[in-house]
Amino acid sequence: MSGPLIPYIPGHELEIPIPLIGDLLGMASSPTIKPFGTLVAIGVYIGAAVTMNRARERKLDTQQISDFIFWSVAVGFVISHMLDAIFYHPHKVMADPLYVLRIWDGLSSYGGFIGALIGALAWRFYRKKPIMEYVDIAVSAFPLAWVFGRMGCSVVHDHPGALSNAWFAVKYPPHMLAEGFDGRFDLGLYEMVLTIPLAIACHLLWKRQPLRSNGFYVGVTLTAYAPVRFMLDYLRVQPDAQVFRGAVDPRYAGLTPAQWACFAAFGVGLFFLKKHYGADYVLLGDLEPEDDDLGGDELEDDPSFDDDPSIEEPGDDGSEGEAAASRE
Repeated sequence: MSGPLIPYIPGHELEIPIPLIGDLLGMASSPTIKPFGTLVAIGVYIGAAVTMNRARERKLDTQQISDFIFWSVAVGFVISHMLDAIFYHPHKVMADPLYVLRIWDGLSSYGGFIGALIGALAWRFYRKKPIMEYVDIAVSAFPLAWVFGRMGCSVVHDHPGALSNAWFAVKYPPHMLAEGFDGRFDLGLYEMVLTIPLAIACHLLWKRQPLRSNGFYVGVTLTAYAPVRFMLDYLRVQPDAQVFRGAVDPRYAGLTPAQWACFAAFGVGLFFLKKHYGADYVLLGDLEPEDDDLGGDELEDDPSFDDDPSIEEPGDDGSEGEAAASRE
């Protein structure tokens, strides 16, 4: 194979304007539907829908897990941008401290993971409910949602990599290249493709019996994702790059912030795998209200219970007296 084979999709040119909105709001230009935001929103929706469906399969309280998802996603997006600003764009924060509050301007994947965890812990503290089962169900659905999120990244090419003539490089426009190169690595595209097997694995594991213990999917996902992300970051635009310098990630002791986070993620993943491998599933979350009472109370409330002729009151036929006599 000679040269890059993957075509470049000009995602920034695929924005769809929303007519009339700009005029009604007095804006200089009409807002647009952007491919990145659309695909991320689709990913969030699919992840939430799959999580809710899996919660229903276990007859868990869907209102509680819906509330849990909202807290995790909302806090996740906010913290994602704040950590992205602090660790990836410290010069912008120094020049304009309010940049950390512009949550629409840049996101960090590991920042989102940390933010979602903070949101989950805040929900646990506020609602005073256990979260491990909810976390594990959400993580089991996460890879599928992540495929769509990284699909958005691959369309707008917001994770350009180093220059390359490899067949799996993307044929960037000439002004984004340097002499002697016909393409660049596209890390958003690679991560999207490599996440698909993880999504399939989580789906197949979920369908198999017996049920996995709470924490199993956290372990599987983190131990699978961390090494892949660590290696992909070596393909990023290098600090000495003359082209695409705005896409250069800062290095701390030679590693990107995400690579440092990979060590922690991998360690946590191994901990959960070791702890939960082969363990039995234990119900932690609350059941749906109508499923809480499945025992004798239902029978007592059944109007046919007292009318069943096969159930006789003690002593109706003298048997109680005979039993008492035998005990004497």
